[in-house]
Amino acid sequence: MKTKTVVTLAAAGLALTSCYSSGPPRQLPTVQQAPTVEGSWTDPNGFVSTFAAGRVQTVTTDGSNKVMATGTYTMMPNNVVQISLFSNVKQTTTRADCALVTAMQLNCTSDSGAQFSLARRA
Repeated sequence: MKTKTVVTLAAAGLALTSCYSSGPPRQLPTVQQAPTVEGSWTDPNGFVSTFAAGRVQTVTTDGSNKVMATGTYTMMPNNVVQISLFSNVKQTTTRADCALVTAMQLNCTSDSGAQFSLARRA
């Protein structure tokens, strides 16, 4: 074998061994997921509001699944959710700011000052 070939093979072997680590595998940092309201929530009156992709719909739970309201929502900083709903019953638009206080509870205040809470459905 020529000296040049031996030197090239030795250099390649040395380069490959430098890629190997004998220590324990490195732990990757945990990715924190932003809180979300996606999913179904109930209110004390028995209505179910479903949040998905910026849209919200509220229906009855009496078996008819009548749509009571539809609208939009936006996640804001500090776990605040801004909701705009159009009531099919009253033909009015209501806005509310809600605090996502836990993954299971939203505390809301409407633009008229009314307060209500929503609980995530399991």
